[in-house]
Amino acid sequence: MKENERILITSLVVLFLLVWLGFTFHADDNFAGSALGGFFGVTGALLMLLPLFYLVIKRIKSVKNAITKYVPMRSLLAWHIYGGVIGPIFVMIHTGHKFNSPLGLSLTIMTLVVVISGFIGRYLLNQINSDLKSKQTLLDGLTSAYQYTQYQLQTCCEEERHKLVSFSGFFSRLLPSIVSNKQFDHENLDSDHFKKLPTSQRALLLSEAVADVQYSIAVHDSIKKTFMRWLKLHITISFVLYFLLAWHIFSGIYFGLRWFS
Repeated sequence: MKENERILITSLVVLFLLVWLGFTFHADDNFAGSALGGFFGVTGALLMLLPLFYLVIKRIKSVKNAITKYVPMRSLLAWHIYGGVIGPIFVMIHTGHKFNSPLGLSLTIMTLVVVISGFIGRYLLNQINSDLKSKQTLLDGLTSAYQYTQYQLQTCCEEERHKLVSFSGFFSRLLPSIVSNKQFDHENLDSDHFKKLPTSQRALLLSEAVADVQYSIAVHDSIKKTFMRWLKLHITISFVLYFLLAWHIFSGIYFGLRWFS
């Protein structure tokens, strides 16, 4: 999700929450059954079906191959995101802030949960993927620098290699950053301060940096797996919402026809 898209989606989610909070000072018992209320309800329901279509297209390979010949997945994802936010806004307006029935209240709660969980999951998962990619690039650079420094150690004098022996213990491995008189980060690779350090000290600092980045990647990967489970929960909740929505539509049609008869 690009920065401008993220800002727009965030604004729409905030608008959705503001529309929902309108129940604190406004309620109209008749709006949902009016022509304008019906327009918002039908339009919102149709827009809320877009995420379901996206899910079907994404999960069924034959359908995906047929559709993506004409519409790329990125465009379908955009429809999924915008439909999943704009649709609930229309549906919330359709309610007229009347949440008296158990079904209406359940629909409202599930809509809130689906929108917020989808927004948080999507935003954070994108951020985690971006961080993982940048950290992997950083790790590749540090590993390359470490391997070159290791080669230098193998070809230099015995004294430089002997200096590393004193850092072989558990507690002594905590000293490299201290003895360098400067906290190491990846930007220091090209600094004059880092280049002037003895080869053995550069090797220690690089090994420490590689270990730190590897640990950070492992943590991010664990968080990513957690949010993948979050998205599965989001999908499950979405199906509950669709069931309630179908029930609401059926009830409206059934009792509406009975009223006309």
